[in-house]
Amino acid sequence: MTKEQRTLEIIDRLKKEYPDAKCTLDYKEAWKLLVSVRLAAQCTDARVNVVVAGLFEKYPSVEALAAADVEEIERIVKPCGLGHSKARDISACMKMLRDEYGGQVPDDFNALLKLPGVGRKSANLIMGDVFGKPAIVTDTHCIRLVNRMGLVDGIKEPKKVEMALWKLVPPEEGSDFCHRLVMHGREICTARTHPYCERCCLSDICMKAGVET
Repeated sequence: MTKEQRTLEIIDRLKKEYPDAKCTLDYKEAWKLLVSVRLAAQCTDARVNVVVAGLFEKYPSVEALAAADVEEIERIVKPCGLGHSKARDISACMKMLRDEYGGQVPDDFNALLKLPGVGRKSANLIMGDVFGKPAIVTDTHCIRLVNRMGLVDGIKEPKKVEMALWKLVPPEEGSDFCHRLVMHGREICTARTHPYCERCCLSDICMKAGVET
């Protein structure tokens, strides 16, 4: 089985295992996802969802959050960790959206990368979830799992993993595939415990299980 064949088979099986692929960050507007994904760095999505409820209640628009004192943003987002740097980035990002994009989140990957606090992972998430465009989000789950499965060979750098997956994953599948990897990584192919290979729908084709094809 080639990497290309293994990739397509994994995509197909994960679709059946996790039919409802979606981002676990709560949002209804693009700018809110932008804020949440910045807060999610080194923090759980569950905690972020709780914290942003209070933040968005107090600052319900791009303009309101752009005008907020950075210290007040930091006070609210502190439970997510790294409060000072995250608050600074959020404030600067909202100001840039207000001043350069009329309060709208751009649907261009390179434009997203120019926003303060937005890296490739965040930009891909926005492109895929908000705008429905091809995207590959290489978070920690994705990197761990594709290495275990044998889709990449010992590559840990997010951008290099992303570039390798672009060659294997059909563009229209990328965004949902990455969401399913997160679900699978949390439930079965865990990081902090031994993977539950005996319950894994991929055990017979996963290189971690010692399968050589």
